Amino acid sequence: MTTLNNKPDVSIVIVTWNGKKYALECLDSLRPVRLKLEVIVVDNASTDGTPDAIRETYPEVKLIQNTENWGFAKANNIGMAEATSDILCLVNSDVVVSSGCLEKMVAFMRANPSVGVLGPKMLSPTGGVGQSVNQFPTVWNYLCFALGFHLLMPNSKAFGGYILAGYPYDKTEDVDVLTGWFWMIPRAALEQVGGLDEQFFMYGEDLDWCYRFVKAGWRVVFFADAESLHYGAASSGQAHSRFYVEMVRANLQYFQKHHGTLGSLGFLIATGIHDLLRVAVYGIVYCFNRYKRPASVMRINASLSCLKWLASGPIQLNQQVGK
Repeated sequence: MTTLNNKPDVSIVIVTWNGKKYALECLDSLRPVRLKLEVIVVDNASTDGTPDAIRETYPEVKLIQNTENWGFAKANNIGMAEATSDILCLVNSDVVVSSGCLEKMVAFMRANPSVGVLGPKMLSPTGGVGQSVNQFPTVWNYLCFALGFHLLMPNSKAFGGYILAGYPYDKTEDVDVLTGWFWMIPRAALEQVGGLDEQFFMYGEDLDWCYRFVKAGWRVVFFADAESLHYGAASSGQAHSRFYVEMVRANLQYFQKHHGTLGSLGFLIATGIHDLLRVAVYGIVYCFNRYKRPASVMRINASLSCLKWLASGPIQLNQQVGK
């Protein structure tokens, strides 16, 4: 990993908020990369010693320390504003970049100038392929998700829900949404579309950004020939209920921004149905499977928190949760 005076091949932006172990492993995975890298870490006021550990172990990294947790979108925008390469890459701090991943992505990006967002295959810690491709949310596909149709008909475009549970991840192709765990963006596209919308604190910015890229005429491409490991929930897993509600709030913001009042109302109804069903289903699981009780309790509490938040009314719904 180098930071030479000449322009780097790619600028890597990593946002950290606690999760020191994951952040150090992520940075360590970048050192063997055979490209000229500029690595920028934006720390959202970690309290677990993450900035000190990065400063000591990776002196070549440009470290920016925010005085408070300003959220995923704003922190990434801060990092991108410091980047100097014509290709930028936003990588979650709990990602381990696999050998050859960045090299393949940069080569593909240079060969395909119409691509605005490129994302690799996500490997999960259990050895499978993680979910990283979505459809643009609509009231219909969100309702299908809320009713669990995505579990019954995962390969159906009409009923499979917005999360595309049956997506095969076996070929490179244009998609609607790449989740925000690992993005590569050319500077030309960034300058036209603009940065992440900072009204999204932690979730929803991926839906909004990909929508804006597509609307501006840029391609969003899933790249099957490169892959990396994503642990997932390294930060949000520390407070499951809080971040679950934050995710729902962000999705509401997306519907408010792109689908108006009626779309937002449809989303709220679908969300209420979804969380009522979750409470019922995981309540049954809790009663009949003692090995799954801890996970069931976590999910029940998250859904109850969401239902309480929904019941607080439209004024509260527009307020940010847990900043």
